Amino acid sequence: MAAFDPYAARAQFPILSRTVNGKPLVYLDNAASAQKPRAVIDNLVAQMEGSYANVHRGLHTLSNEATDAFEAARETVARYLNAPSPETIAWTKGGTEAINLVANGIGLSIEPGDEIIVSEMEHHSNIVPWHLLRERRGAVLKWIPVLADGSLDMAAYAELLGPKTRMVAVTHMSNVLGTINPVAEITRLAHAAGARVLIDGCQGAVHAAPDVQAIGCDFYVVTGHKLYAPTGIGALYGTAGALESLPPYQGGGEMIETVEKDRIRYAKPPHRFEAGTPPIIEAIGLGAALEWLSGFDRAAIAAHEHALYQHAVSRLEGLNWLRILGQAEGKGAILAFTVADAHAHDIAQIMDRYGVAVRAGLHCAEPLAKRMGVTSSTRASFALYNTVEDTDAFVDALIKAREFFV
Repeated sequence: MAAFDPYAARAQFPILSRTVNGKPLVYLDNAASAQKPRAVIDNLVAQMEGSYANVHRGLHTLSNEATDAFEAARETVARYLNAPSPETIAWTKGGTEAINLVANGIGLSIEPGDEIIVSEMEHHSNIVPWHLLRERRGAVLKWIPVLADGSLDMAAYAELLGPKTRMVAVTHMSNVLGTINPVAEITRLAHAAGARVLIDGCQGAVHAAPDVQAIGCDFYVVTGHKLYAPTGIGALYGTAGALESLPPYQGGGEMIETVEKDRIRYAKPPHRFEAGTPPIIEAIGLGAALEWLSGFDRAAIAAHEHALYQHAVSRLEGLNWLRILGQAEGKGAILAFTVADAHAHDIAQIMDRYGVAVRAGLHCAEPLAKRMGVTSSTRASFALYNTVEDTDAFVDALIKAREFFV
C-alpha cells in the first residue's frame, strides 16, 4: 500500500470543509462518533434509491439484492475482525445492545455469589448491564484497579480471578485514557480460571486492529458510528460455542425456525439474536465503511494518529495549569485533560468559538473519573482525517480558553 496521506483521506469527508463560528471546523470528538466519508454516504443513498427492500425470505429481485448486500456486509465484519466465519457475527443496534445481549443471556444462569470482573476504566455500557445482574440475580462485581499512569493493574486482576468468576468484561481501548489493554493476556488468565471473556471493542476496533482469534475472547463488541459508519448499527462476535450457549435476547420474526401453539424452535446463531426487521441500510453502510477503511494501511493510520497526539503533548509540555489523564505506554490517540480553575464544559464551549470540537464531562466513565480524582475532563480524540494543522488549532484554542479564566 502507498504511504498514508491524511489530506487525501480528509478530502473524502464532506463535513470537514464547513466552518463553525467563522472558523474552519477542527473535529476532535472522534471517540464519541466519527464523521462519514463520501464512500459511505454514497452507499447509503444508493441502497435507498436503487435496491431497498426487506431482507431474507423475499423472492423478488429487490429483496434478493438487499439480502446479498446485507450478508456480504456480515462477511466484511468477519474479515475485519479476523473471525473464523460470518456465522460468528450477529448484528445489533450498537455496542451497548451487544453487551446487553450477552449480559441478558448469561444472566439467566447467574446465581447469587457468581462473580463478574470489570475494570475501573470501563464505559457505562460495559458496567450497567452487569450492575443489572448484581441487582436482579445477586451477582458480585469485582473491579480491576487502574494504576496512576492509566494502565490496568494486571497483578491485582490475577488475584481477582477465582472459582466463582463467570465473566470478565473489559475494554480493548479506554475511551477516556486511550489505554490499550493486553486483552489476549486478560483472556488467557480468565480462561485458565474457567471464566468467559467479553471485550468492548468500540474504540479498539477503530485504533487497535483487532484479531479476535489471536485475542481468544469469547465475545467482542463493535459499534458502527465510531468506525466511520452510520449510527444504529453494531455487531457482536462470539465463538460458535459461546453464541450457541446464549438464549435469544428478543423474540419476533427472523429469529425462529418454527412456531406452534405449544412449542417453539429457535434459529441457529447468529439469526437467533436478530429479531424483527434489522437495520438493513445501516448494516450495509457498516460494510461499506469497513471496506473503505481496509483500503488503508492500518499501521500507518495508527502511526499518524499517534504522531498527532505526541505533537499535541509536546506543545502542551510545561503548562503547569494542565493535567493530562493517562499516559500508559502504547496508548492510543486520545488526550483527556483538566485545566486548573476552569470547568471542562466551559473549556469546551470556549474552544468551540474557534471551531474546535472536543468533548467534556465524565465521558460515560464515572468510576474512572473518581479513580483519577476528577469531576470532569475535556477530551480531544484524533482520527485518520485529522492533521497537524488541526492539532495546532486545538492547542491554540485551548491556550486562549485558559486565558479567559486568568
